[in-house]
Amino acid sequence: MSKILEVKDLQIDFATYAGPVHAIRNVNFDLNKGETLAIVGESGSGKSVTVRTVMGLLAPNAKITHGEVLFNGEDILKKSEKQLNAMRGNDVAMIFQDPMTSLDPTMTIGKQVAEPLLLHSKISKADALKEAERVLDLVGIKDAGGRLKDYPHQFSGGQRQRIVIAIAIINHPQILLADEPTTALDVTIQAQIIHLLKEIQSKIDTSIIFITHDLGVVAGIADRVAVMYAGKIVEYGTVDEIFYNAQHPYTWGLLEAMPTLETKSDRLYAIPGTPPDLLDPPKGDAFAPRNPYAMAIDLEQEPPFFKISPTHSAATWLLAPGAPKVELPPEIARRHALWASKHQDEKVVN
Repeated sequence: MSKILEVKDLQIDFATYAGPVHAIRNVNFDLNKGETLAIVGESGSGKSVTVRTVMGLLAPNAKITHGEVLFNGEDILKKSEKQLNAMRGNDVAMIFQDPMTSLDPTMTIGKQVAEPLLLHSKISKADALKEAERVLDLVGIKDAGGRLKDYPHQFSGGQRQRIVIAIAIINHPQILLADEPTTALDVTIQAQIIHLLKEIQSKIDTSIIFITHDLGVVAGIADRVAVMYAGKIVEYGTVDEIFYNAQHPYTWGLLEAMPTLETKSDRLYAIPGTPPDLLDPPKGDAFAPRNPYAMAIDLEQEPPFFKISPTHSAATWLLAPGAPKVELPPEIARRHALWASKHQDEKVVN
């Protein structure tokens, strides 16, 4: 598959009265045409900041100190505001977390959905509204034509999120950035929105970056997963590798915190402690103070990425040659056993 987006050695600081916050620290990832990459991690891990860089939507106090963001080989970070405006909503579009703050309460839905088309295409208002009706129908708004003149408050939360998706896809963008688009919705509506995004992806041939703190959501949409912690990616792999053969203790914690059909306790696991203060990033592995498997080296040296497979790597000293074998948490051991069994069966078949 060909790469449509490459993020290389990205570093972003935020200026504060206390000093620069090193929010994004040497982040690298890529996105292939037609695939979905999920970026997961706790709140404050840097997911949204990283992805907003692709749209050129950083806060005024943010400063990119190093790196490249290559879209079809061109560095977005070197584009002018005029060039970025031509790209936003056309080549790259974004679905934001809260549909009520994304939609203008004073404008009809028809006008809001048609607006990106009018901005980027030489098209009449009548034709733009006709296309808006078609796209609203595509995202599952019933009687789309009859509702073009309705306002956001006349729609449910799930319908509003569908409208936000319609605005994002009306120009058939090459990349769709979805920033926690299901967080404010109940579980049933979440599943519908995820199914809708996969359906739309196949129809308009777009690539998706899906941001979430909920690994449970990832299983239904992602091809690959990047796990972020304290402004860095700490594990990277296919969705199956992350779910069933995770190697980083932070990923283990995220998986343990996710309820499953096997969960018997009435209390969910929570990773102990809090993320580090990025005003002064810790020496060594940033996750070490919260890591029950931390070794002396974790407090002194930052781990490099160790390759587990051609598609899977993790930055943890537990993968270093000679590292001690640790007793896995029961849920992670169960997943690893399923992974081993599956790959043993594949060897027998082959």
